[in-house]
Amino acid sequence: MGFVYFRATLDPTKQELLEAWLPSRSWASGVTSVEKLAEYRFDDPAGEVGVETILWRTDGGAVLQVPFTYRAARLAGADDFLVGTTDHSALGSRWVYDGCADPIWASTVATAILTGGTQAQMVIERDGELVDVPPRMEVRGSGSPGADVPPLASVDAVTDDGPITTIAAGPLTISLARVVGTPVEGEATLTGSAGGQDLGVLAALRQ
Repeated sequence: MGFVYFRATLDPTKQELLEAWLPSRSWASGVTSVEKLAEYRFDDPAGEVGVETILWRTDGGAVLQVPFTYRAARLAGADDFLVGTTDHSALGSRWVYDGCADPIWASTVATAILTGGTQAQMVIERDGELVDVPPRMEVRGSGSPGADVPPLASVDAVTDDGPITTIAAGPLTISLARVVGTPVEGEATLTGSAGGQDLGVLAALRQ
């Protein structure tokens, strides 16, 4: 379950952080502005790290897929993947990372892919009650419930190759389509849809 803080603010916003960071990404060359299209979240079992992947439409019409993790402190060894810091009006300072370098992101994505999981249900507290938030998009892994998921304590390497980012984490290799619609192959996959539109394979995994 993903909890949304009603009326909470971020300074700077996610979009402001992203637009400042994108020019340094090879897969976003020439992008000057973006508009949020949809998002999906997974749950950190420990409840400490926020895990969210946002789809952004560029001014040129392409759709970029950017995973973020939100942490209360720095992630050791991941300074090169720090998108920026922001002040959350309810949670205080948050360190925002490119999720591809975060083992919590890798673990939650691998779990969804291997076990046939879906995005976390988002809820918001309003007038003392928890209210479900309708998803803006849906994702599903191709695996089966109960499948074994190896523990992923670290991300060993992150490599950009055109519009695909490859993440090596323990015995698993995850390929992420940075530009939605780019063919991504693997033994198991995460597919998505938004607004009734099939987005195809968003990520794939090899063991």
